[in-house]
Amino acid sequence: MSTQNGGLQPASATLLDRTLRNLRGTWRGIAAQARQRIGGGALRPDLPDEDVPRLKERMEECIAGRGGEVSARARAADLGRAYLNLDPAGRRRFLEVVAGNFGIDHDAVAAAARAMLDAADEPQRMQAVARLRDALVPARQRLLTQFNALPEGVKFLVDMRADVMAHAASAAKQGGDPALEALDDEMRRLLAAWFDVGFLDLRRITWASPAQLLEKLIAYEAVHAIRSWDDLKNRLDSDRRCFAFFHPRMPDEPLIFVEVALVRSMADNIQTLLDETAARQDPGKADTAIFYSISNAQKGLAGISFGNFLIKRVVDELAHELPNLRTFATLSPIPGFRAWLDRRLAADEADLLTLPEEQDLISATRAANARAGLAQLLAEPGWHERPEYAAVAKGPLTRLCARYLVREQRGGRPLDPVARFHLTNGARVERINWLADISQKGLRESAGMMVNYLYRLAEIDENHEAFMGEGRIVASSAVTGALKR
Repeated sequence: MSTQNGGLQPASATLLDRTLRNLRGTWRGIAAQARQRIGGGALRPDLPDEDVPRLKERMEECIAGRGGEVSARARAADLGRAYLNLDPAGRRRFLEVVAGNFGIDHDAVAAAARAMLDAADEPQRMQAVARLRDALVPARQRLLTQFNALPEGVKFLVDMRADVMAHAASAAKQGGDPALEALDDEMRRLLAAWFDVGFLDLRRITWASPAQLLEKLIAYEAVHAIRSWDDLKNRLDSDRRCFAFFHPRMPDEPLIFVEVALVRSMADNIQTLLDETAARQDPGKADTAIFYSISNAQKGLAGISFGNFLIKRVVDELAHELPNLRTFATLSPIPGFRAWLDRRLAADEADLLTLPEEQDLISATRAANARAGLAQLLAEPGWHERPEYAAVAKGPLTRLCARYLVREQRGGRPLDPVARFHLTNGARVERINWLADISQKGLRESAGMMVNYLYRLAEIDENHEAFMGEGRIVASSAVTGALKR
């Protein structure tokens, strides 16, 4: 990957292009056998109407499964290569063909259900149940599972599901596409079975790991962008750890990874934590492990949870390697706080600010009212660098951030997605950190605020049960105290 002035060019596009080229090449020889059998030639990139019948024919050949295992692999490879060679519009049409033509046979389901109800005895009933179960499996599932037998076939399906999700989300803006939504749900269920956590391998990633894997960390990092190779090397130094889950059928593709800093005392600022010029610390003297970034690497596995298992496994690994560690905590973003606050300010919510806060904000910003003053302050570039603004903003922002994390809910769960994740895992809201992320992204999403979630090993199960069973959020006295101020 090329670098410029120590920075990194966007990795995603080049990585995707190389992956697709490798996949097309791997399947070329296998697919040739299928083309000799069914013919028809290549599909055009945009998959026009006149090409759709030939595509359906190929899909029907795959579903029918005639011939032996070699024939089945050849047909699946031919169909997969056809998909990879389509442009975005063609891929959407391909998926619409799958979703709209190869679902459940409702007549077969009805007949099997009647047979089950009319069964004269238990053996007949069990046979009818088996036929009903088979009838409830969509024909397209037999099509999708054939890709599993191909080299890199599981990765292909994961990426195909990411395309399905994107098209379903786009369709939702125009009223939705039930067939695409059903296909997405079926693929999620299929992949969830294949990616059960019991099948996954936990591996540590180091600077000595293969360059291709390191490049993928750069491409997949979703929380704090990796700015340069020096930045990446710093994150993999001796006082840092990076762990990832891998699937045996995708051994070179991280599914989810976590970055950890080994420090003394709980970190409260991400720029300080990631400072490449800071002195390296002795991990043997660290008493705290800070989980500062957790990134899902595969969009097509959305809705399949690995993060809770990853954190628990990493905690076990670190506790075994470094028995001096006493504290396991995060330094987490609060991605929804600023949007929530902007809505509250625009709604002119009564009692959003205390009387002293209102007086200070009006005095500092000279706005007509305090809510307008706070909105004006946050909209000004570099507001956090002006002492008079930072002084009047700290109190209300800290208190309102505590409210957002602990009290603001939808459906009995916190609004903030990161909070939902860690509270589900049994953490507690430990500390809100003022101006802990002053990057453009941090200021835009959370007004610079970050939060520590504490994983106290003796309390994880109890906190999890309280949250999942009662919807009760466990927070430290410092956080609940901020709510009262």
